[in-house]
Amino acid sequence: MPENHARKPEPRHDGASETPTVPVPSVPGDTPETAGPVHRRHRTASKAAAAKSGGNPVLGWLREIATVVVIAVVLSFLIKTFLFRAFFIPSESMVNTLDVDDRIFVNLLVPEPFALSRGDVVVFRDTKGWLPPAPAKAQGPFTWVQDGLTFVGLLPDNSEQHLVKRVIGLPGDHVVCCDAGGKLTINGTAIDETYINPAEVPQIRNFDVTVPEGKVWVMGDNRNHSADSRAHMETDGGFINLKDLEGKAAVIAWPLNRIKTLDNYPDVFRSVPAAH
Repeated sequence: MPENHARKPEPRHDGASETPTVPVPSVPGDTPETAGPVHRRHRTASKAAAAKSGGNPVLGWLREIATVVVIAVVLSFLIKTFLFRAFFIPSESMVNTLDVDDRIFVNLLVPEPFALSRGDVVVFRDTKGWLPPAPAKAQGPFTWVQDGLTFVGLLPDNSEQHLVKRVIGLPGDHVVCCDAGGKLTINGTAIDETYINPAEVPQIRNFDVTVPEGKVWVMGDNRNHSADSRAHMETDGGFINLKDLEGKAAVIAWPLNRIKTLDNYPDVFRSVPAAH
């Protein structure tokens, strides 16, 4: 019976091994001069990479900083254009809700695509002439820098041609001041305005209005120091066009000790019926 053991090769007379030598495959394009051990080629490539990355580190650092700045400016511009915009408060008409020189962020998605609600604090453009003409700004050597930062949204708008008030009446609402108890009524329902500045008792200024379609009726929380819809009834009835709204004030961002979200007091308006 034949054995299954492999035959051991006999040694050659010239002393060479019978084990075949496996050639190292050469890289296409290698010539006899360039082909060589793998580790030699790796060492050459490493030296080339090191030489390539051995540029001026200061220039590399400046490129990184410039990239970060460009990205920040682009993001700020997109946020300011489509999501939020910064404003500062120049007057006391919304005390205690907003103080003079507060910085606020305004949600630009209200009133579209998200609906406006009674009680929302809104910023709107002065297209009705409520404000005196803005004085010409003194031009300094760095005015263009400030204007540019405002344009991209890195600084709040300080043009002083915007106003901030609280929405009291939506389109179709019947707003009256005041009932026998001195309270404001909306669609026949008296409301307890807990957001009004408690430092002073509001003076009674009688009015009886129905808000037209596409407009709102606005009032300041510091009722005795606010030139709001009541003070401008000779101009378009005191109403503000919905298309003039920049958006809903969402948060106080500065100073740091006043950072907070702004409330629209839904409980105050919960019992108000819809307009007929």
